[in-house]
Amino acid sequence: MTATAVFGGGCFWCTEAVFTMMRGVTHVAPGYAGGSVPNPTYDQVCSGTTGHAECVKIEYDPTLVKYRDLLLVFFGSHDPTTVNRQGADVGTQYRSVIFYTTPEQKAEAESFISDINASNKLGAPVVTDVEPLTEFFEAESYHHDYFVRNPSNSYCAIVINPKLEKVQKEFAALLKNGSV
Repeated sequence: MTATAVFGGGCFWCTEAVFTMMRGVTHVAPGYAGGSVPNPTYDQVCSGTTGHAECVKIEYDPTLVKYRDLLLVFFGSHDPTTVNRQGADVGTQYRSVIFYTTPEQKAEAESFISDINASNKLGAPVVTDVEPLTEFFEAESYHHDYFVRNPSNSYCAIVINPKLEKVQKEFAALLKNGSV
């Protein structure tokens, strides 16, 4: 039995690379959700006019990894306190968002955000949206496994590698053995 989680944490190349490392995750697909245009293209989403966020659809085995663990890594691997921005990536397509697939996921995500905000009295509040998943549109094939296929790309070296190193350090117990 598998379950599905959908997260938008900025560029989907980064988010895909992070969740691919997790124990219990069986498949990660980059794509688009939360917009109004059916079957959007990357160029349309990048224009910021479709309402979609770059996100990943995560298939996972809930007997090996809990949804709460996915949330922990999600919030620990991007900045959930900036509106429509992750680093140099700016626009609604890079917003921090959780697309829930069950009422339980919605409740758990909202509780998790509440806990973060309650424990972070002096920091910026979490601005991550929690929305129902209505449709997920898989990204074009050249976006799949982007980090694995393009390790010498400057974006991969400058942005993705440090993010993966952080995740490997902070969440080692949740990762597959030998994750890179």
